[in-house]
Amino acid sequence: MIKYQKGKIVKGIVSGITNYGIFVSFEEYYSGLIHISEISNLFVRDINEFVKIGEEIYVKILDVNEEEGQLKLSIKDINYKVNTYKKKKKIRETNLGFKTLEYKLPIWIEEGLKKYDCVTKIDS
Repeated sequence: MIKYQKGKIVKGIVSGITNYGIFVSFEEYYSGLIHISEISNLFVRDINEFVKIGEEIYVKILDVNEEEGQLKLSIKDINYKVNTYKKKKKIRETNLGFKTLEYKLPIWIEEGLKKYDCVTKIDS
């Protein structure tokens, strides 16, 4: 089965932005271009308002050139943003404050040094 087929929606990484489009890189030596006309149904004044270099996005494949490993892509009419938000745990405060850190720090240092066989024990 060929991974990159016309009409399929796949995930890629924005590797470049020019005044005429967005370059997207994929694994397996493929790359693609989202022409400015395939970014939005509305007028696109600044492509940087849509994506940033290094950002993961979903793209729709319009055409595949197997010989060159190049794809014609579109983000028009799809939800192209990859949701990377992860819910953070609420920080719990304790009555001990920094006493926990004062107690644990020498233990953590000793454990870290044991990993590197530097010192067997640190005097506290």
